[in-house]
Amino acid sequence: MSSRLFERAANLSMVAMMAAMVVLVFGNVVLRYAFNSGIVFSEEASRFIFMWLTLVGALLVMKDNMHLGMSTIVARLGETGQRLCRGVADLGALGCCLLLVHGSWKLVAIGMDDRAPVTGVPIGLVYACLLVSSAGMSLLLARSLWRLLSGRMRRDELVRDTGSAGE
Repeated sequence: MSSRLFERAANLSMVAMMAAMVVLVFGNVVLRYAFNSGIVFSEEASRFIFMWLTLVGALLVMKDNMHLGMSTIVARLGETGQRLCRGVADLGALGCCLLLVHGSWKLVAIGMDDRAPVTGVPIGLVYACLLVSSAGMSLLLARSLWRLLSGRMRRDELVRDTGSAGE
């Protein structure tokens, strides 16, 4: 699957998740206040959807190099210093993401035997959002490190300029 197709599918799924959350939460509020009733699974389902929405969004932000960062000092370094800082940052982040992949894999496997109390959804499917996000980020970071070490990363890509307020 191409990167553009993945990004489009992820964006569409995020729109669908946000729409589902709005319908569930708003519908539940209206039903509670107007009819003294409610959607039984609304709170639990909204919480699960929010977890997926947040972590899929974090993966997309990582793909676009738009996570919040402080580039003030790194931007003042020469190209070699910038390459070194980028390598250390990507390597550290990759290590953290790989730990998350390992832990979330175990969590998903354990959680497949447990069910959510109201919806009955296997908890492992809920926790799979962390597995998907951390595995995707690991792939992005591995690609970034490969590009850095092979010399294919341009100098303007070394410092992640996210338009911070301190500039």
